Amino acid sequence: MGLVMQIGQYLTLKEFCTCTQTYQKYADQIDPYPENLEETIPALEALCHHILDPVIAHFGREQFQLTYGFCSKDLKRFLAQKDPETGIKNGRVDPSRDQHMAHEKNRNGKYYCDPLRVTQSARLGAACDFRIVGLASDPLRVTHSARVVECILEQRLPFDSLYYYWERFSFRDTS
Repeated sequence: MGLVMQIGQYLTLKEFCTCTQTYQKYADQIDPYPENLEETIPALEALCHHILDPVIAHFGREQFQLTYGFCSKDLKRFLAQKDPETGIKNGRVDPSRDQHMAHEKNRNGKYYCDPLRVTQSARLGAACDFRIVGLASDPLRVTHSARVVECILEQRLPFDSLYYYWERFSFRDTS
């Protein structure tokens, strides 16, 4: 698989699949890439085209930091485990809802993400978490988060869900 495959104007498949701290820690043990290429790649491309490319164009590539992109089967397994050194779970993962596994299927041929639990329709999509670094609040007390949300709403970007976790945003795109 082409590691430099562009899935958007700014992001490659490699960036989207290798950005998590868990992957960085266990990279030699994790295959981070999708298996269901014919369905998952278009979902990731749609997420980039409809959401991430406009956000990056607005704030700049230097300020955009992808913190959680695609979740492969291997990454899912490691996220569910505890770190042997700290005893703390590597991450949170709920593939039945969060769409980070996009259109990947389990060994029974069913999608990991149950679209009815996510959107109340039978549409699948993809998800990612990101942050905008170095974005200061302005003198009118418009916060960092308000500026990102304002950008998204002003551009009428077609997202299904938007979550804000302190300095990090999570999107689900079902376009």
